Amino acid sequence: MTTSTPPTTNAVAAPVKVTPMELMRETLTKLEAEFSCALPPQIPVQKFIRTTITAIQMNPDLLNADRRSVMAACMKAAQDGLLVDGREAALVIYSVKGTPTAQYMPMIGGLLKKLRNSGELASIAAHIAYDGDEFRYELGDDERIVHRPKLGDNRGKPIAAYAIARTKDGAVYREVMSLDQIEQVRSVSKAKDNGPWVAWWDEMARKTVLRRLLKRLPSSADMGSILAHDNETNDLAPQVASEPMLAPGSRLRQSIGIDIPAPEAPATEGGA
Repeated sequence: MTTSTPPTTNAVAAPVKVTPMELMRETLTKLEAEFSCALPPQIPVQKFIRTTITAIQMNPDLLNADRRSVMAACMKAAQDGLLVDGREAALVIYSVKGTPTAQYMPMIGGLLKKLRNSGELASIAAHIAYDGDEFRYELGDDERIVHRPKLGDNRGKPIAAYAIARTKDGAVYREVMSLDQIEQVRSVSKAKDNGPWVAWWDEMARKTVLRRLLKRLPSSADMGSILAHDNETNDLAPQVASEPMLAPGSRLRQSIGIDIPAPEAPATEGGA
């Protein structure tokens, strides 16, 4: 009996195509050690990476943004101890010299989280008043804010935003901004016509009045870093890296060639 030998072939298997999302996930996973060093101990690095991946899946345009800018934005969020989940912080896209570039933007939820965890305040809150609500702001010897929201979905148009903080010694601090004042802050933001100002106007208005109130409250180094990063996102403060870089940022720069400036003290009000 004659045994036939299968013909040999020199065919090479086609390379497996990696999708942009898979490449992004791989890059984030490779930087797990760097993120872990930057994050506060109460945030597991795996949770931070999972949240970041979900944020990118929810906004696929980030896959087309400069990869280094995405990683740099994530590192800043990790340094501030905030998740880029759209509540604590967000990844937004701007065009820099024609190139889609990602930047990190702290949100109202992140500011409130850090303030409440600081142990320096008894309470703090920020709200929007609408023309369907009962809203009164009184000055004089007995300053106070009265706000009774209208129940239901149709509360009308926004007319003001306000923030109230109570310190542990009983002192109360208030800040109120009219719609015109809020829009004036928005007008100087490079994100005025896109991103959070369009998608989450209420959140940005609350953040704006809260930032103004923060000028008169006890501050911490953590809040200084967050506000500095928020200023950078909105071109409200110069990005000067005059101090030594944080160790996690240095490792990230060495890994993928990203220049991450050290946080600086906030110099302006902004917040939009």
